[in-house]
Amino acid sequence: MSSTWLLSIATILAATLLYNIFKRISSPSLPLPPGPRPWPILGNLPHMGSAPHHSLAALARKHGPLLHLRLGFADVIVVASASVAEQFLKVHDANFSSRPLNVAAKSMIYTYQDLVFAPYGQQWRLRRKISSVHMFSGKALDDYRHLRQEEAARLISNIARSGSKAAVNLGQFLSLCITNALARIMIGRRVFNDENDGFDPKANEFKDMVVELMVLTGVFNISDFIPALERLDLQGVAGKIKKLQKKLDAFVTNIVEEHKDSKSEKHQDLLSTLLALKDAPGEDADKLNDVEIKALLLNMFAAGTDTSSSTTEWAIAELIKNPDIRVKLQQELDSVVGRDRLVTEADLAHLPYLEAVVKETLRLHPPTPLSLPRTTSESCEILGYHIPKGATLLVNVWAIARDPNEWNNPLEFKPERFLPGGEKACVDVKGNDFEIIPFGAGRRICVGLSLGIRVVQLLTATLAHAFDFDLENGLNPEKLNMDEAFGITLQRAVPLSVHPRPRLSPHVYSS
Repeated sequence: MSSTWLLSIATILAATLLYNIFKRISSPSLPLPPGPRPWPILGNLPHMGSAPHHSLAALARKHGPLLHLRLGFADVIVVASASVAEQFLKVHDANFSSRPLNVAAKSMIYTYQDLVFAPYGQQWRLRRKISSVHMFSGKALDDYRHLRQEEAARLISNIARSGSKAAVNLGQFLSLCITNALARIMIGRRVFNDENDGFDPKANEFKDMVVELMVLTGVFNISDFIPALERLDLQGVAGKIKKLQKKLDAFVTNIVEEHKDSKSEKHQDLLSTLLALKDAPGEDADKLNDVEIKALLLNMFAAGTDTSSSTTEWAIAELIKNPDIRVKLQQELDSVVGRDRLVTEADLAHLPYLEAVVKETLRLHPPTPLSLPRTTSESCEILGYHIPKGATLLVNVWAIARDPNEWNNPLEFKPERFLPGGEKACVDVKGNDFEIIPFGAGRRICVGLSLGIRVVQLLTATLAHAFDFDLENGLNPEKLNMDEAFGITLQRAVPLSVHPRPRLSPHVYSS
């Protein structure tokens, strides 16, 4: 073991020396963006802290909204303002459309044969096209709206039944609801039961796996930046990845095999379409293989369930913490929907205050606080600075949405800012207005953006309409813990535990 350590240290020292010599020889005429002085070997990794979106926001306040960091041997560019983000994600988007190598994503997501972490190129474009047409197009969204509404109704019934006995962990019920809704779209059936007091223990196991996936793929793993240390697994990431990958692969493999066995049935779902395309005549370059299909399913299940459930949980937490806003939203819902039925997706277009509440939730609690990393295909000049080829780009979505130069009272939860007469009345969250880009922007914008917005709007409206919520142990709403747990997605540090009080006609809860 000692010889391995000595060899690794010698390799690192030699690599550091060669890196510095090469940098001096090939140094461009333009300067790199400013940033904090790096440590020897580790670079700026110690500056990242336990909540990198917070740490990077603090560094941007000191050094400016365009930062250069050196993490190990890697150049990292960090963006923390709307105007700078537009340069990278719109003006120079084509040069920043690929992904850097990542040990966790490589091992967990079938060696980048997916949509989220795959490098930019022909296969990525094919996967995105198939996903866009068959799952996220306007027609596909409308075709499956009844499935989402049915699962929302089950959610309300389950919460009402369970909440009469004890406090409800809202995140667990949301995860089960959204996972089953997506499953019915993707594979034609639900994957978890809700007969045990409205909750299936297997759903909690799956939620834990997804959260762990998001945490591990979001870790600033030293092995990604100093490859010589990969064998040592200093942070224990590789070991955890290996165990989790087996569980996730078993989950999606079982789904695919069961679906193949039931091929005599007429399934109208995404997986049937993917398997049909795989077996259709034509060029192999226009098809997906079995591994790509499993990787896509894992993307949809993991990203779709975690981001939508956590965002809805944040929305309800903000409504509990801000009772005046909750009352305004409930008044709008009662006026449009009444108290004798549940909200439908057809109602959403007539609920402008709901739309503003969801926008404000996405601003303060973006699903991905740091954008998924991109990498430069070629060196370029942006705002008078040299951006080296192969540099990793991180956009601090969280910091941009709290920038006092863009937002009045940025830490205040204020949906009115998005209503007519408000400061951001014409701003949307679909990647066109860079002061709020919770789903990213440009070529790598989240493919499930439209579905995600619909799901969060429907579930936020349904929960706020159907219940008033009291916090567990009689906690004062003003003291509700709003701390964050960092990962690729932004989870609550403390799950939202509530006592629901029904506010609609009794028959509504017996769906």
